[in-house]
Amino acid sequence: MFKSYTSNDNLFLPPCLEDFISSDDPVRVVHRIIESVNLQEFYDVYHRKECFAYYPRMIYAYFLNIYSSCCIEEFCCNDIRFMWL
Repeated sequence: MFKSYTSNDNLFLPPCLEDFISSDDPVRVVHRIIESVNLQEFYDVYHRKECFAYYPRMIYAYFLNIYSSCCIEEFCCNDIRFMWL
């Protein structure tokens, strides 16, 4: 006998991803730093160039030595810390 399983269960992730990130996780430090920096000039440069780039909060990837855009994309889809940022 198997336990019931629903592959499209909407409650797989918590209502608040922050609930799964410990208070001493380095991602919180990165979040505080990015939130304290004025990024308007950064946005203006990328807007003028009309190119796509990862949001500045993804500097967290560099902190973890992740430089490949494919890897960053994968982490954004699969890692709660990246989702939270």
